Amino acid sequence: MVELNIIQKIAVWLVPVLLAITVHEVAHGYVARRFGDTTAYMLGRLTLNPFKHIDPVGTVLVPAFMILTIGIAFGWAKPVPVNFSHLRNPKRDMAIVAVAGPAVNLIMAILWAVIAGVAMRLVQAQLSFLEPLVLMGVAGIFINTVLMVLNLIPIPPLDGGRVAVGLLPGKWAWYLSRVEPYGIWILVVMIITGVLGLIIWPSLLFMLKILAPITSIPLFNIFRILNSLGVPFG
Repeated sequence: MVELNIIQKIAVWLVPVLLAITVHEVAHGYVARRFGDTTAYMLGRLTLNPFKHIDPVGTVLVPAFMILTIGIAFGWAKPVPVNFSHLRNPKRDMAIVAVAGPAVNLIMAILWAVIAGVAMRLVQAQLSFLEPLVLMGVAGIFINTVLMVLNLIPIPPLDGGRVAVGLLPGKWAWYLSRVEPYGIWILVVMIITGVLGLIIWPSLLFMLKILAPITSIPLFNIFRILNSLGVPFG
């Protein structure tokens, strides 16, 4: 695998990252609208225009720095506003709205695997100019899997925390919801102590093993691609 410079790495990551965060947020708003809350729709947030969802620091600078240094993307977009009191069944619907984001990240990881597989077959058929699409497909699998696993951690304000609040009995749900102001600091501690990596890396490896056959790329070569993209994996 040819070593990529920083501009080439950014070019490969740009589309997968923007799609991962944009579709994730739109999914929350779309499902909320289906269950009775039109807040995101009225504010024009049900759009695939990434500029409506990008937080310059949380969406661009922090994830790029972390991918290129420690290989784990941690960041945030502008949250799609949801007024849970407008939902028809607030407790249940809150959990469904929350899980919609990670669910679309799983779907996108699978779609990127299909794209990588098609591109890989075309590259093998001497269409070598499509090799960047193979790299982009692997990057798409990576970023969507990381976002899915990260957001399913049951700590508010992450999606997994909101799902847990929606599923737990009243008293326990209230206790967990009180953690939300401290959730970001809990994540920072998890990053510093390496606990977050212990959660994300095994989950990523599991997903890669499942999706590798779709990509037509041996698992070892997927590791090499991730390494070439700045991810110290494998």
